[in-house]
Amino acid sequence: MRVATFNVNGVNGRLPVLLRWLEETRPDAVCLQELKAPQAKFPAASLEKAGYGAVWHGQSRWNGVAILARGADPVETRRGLPGKPDAQSRYIEAAVNGLLIGCLYLPNGNPAPGPKYAYKLDWFAQLQAHAADLLAQKLPAVLAGDFNVMPTDLDVYKPERWRDDALFRPEVREAYAQLLAQGWTDAIRKRHPKERIYTFWDYLRDAWPRDAGLRLDHLLLSPKLKRRLTGAGVDREVRGWEKASDHAPAWITLKD
Repeated sequence: MRVATFNVNGVNGRLPVLLRWLEETRPDAVCLQELKAPQAKFPAASLEKAGYGAVWHGQSRWNGVAILARGADPVETRRGLPGKPDAQSRYIEAAVNGLLIGCLYLPNGNPAPGPKYAYKLDWFAQLQAHAADLLAQKLPAVLAGDFNVMPTDLDVYKPERWRDDALFRPEVREAYAQLLAQGWTDAIRKRHPKERIYTFWDYLRDAWPRDAGLRLDHLLLSPKLKRRLTGAGVDREVRGWEKASDHAPAWITLKD
């Protein structure tokens, strides 16, 4: 089973890129972020024609998350994290082929410090609480999406330039480390423990040609799925396609 996550940076504007990637790679389940589309404007019909059922949590102009399943309809189990109500569409959860998949788009948090950074840390705390509950249920679960966190120096092209950024500040990296300490496994880092791997290249300053990237997109596995992990990687060539997102899809493969 192949599970992927892809920050599409506008699901309608990048629909040709998304459909081409789905056709070429045929993932079984996909988490999408930054839909930038209200609920009624999600391209469900185009995705169904491509062979994918979907559940989505849209929002006009910003945010928005979705889960796709090949040849089936995901069974939605949660929309938004438990806890305080959130006006931003950043989390959706569904059952797909025997897995529970949580798709998330964690806040960016810049400028830091400030209200946006405080919101990011609060959102992260809510995610930690829900993640702990999922583990307590001993479910075969995946938390996948754009975490807006580079966990270590290996995940950023020039760590010294990012120390004060909300994507790399110590509090954010510690929050991510606390998730792993609960029992979650960073699948890409598990399969590639010492490689410099990126999932995001800015549109500015020739970041893509220079390979000045960041690893922001992660797939975390519950203990039951850790044993089933057979592969993980990034379809980085997608970042070089015409009218591409600034993110590339990240993926894992799980044995039956």
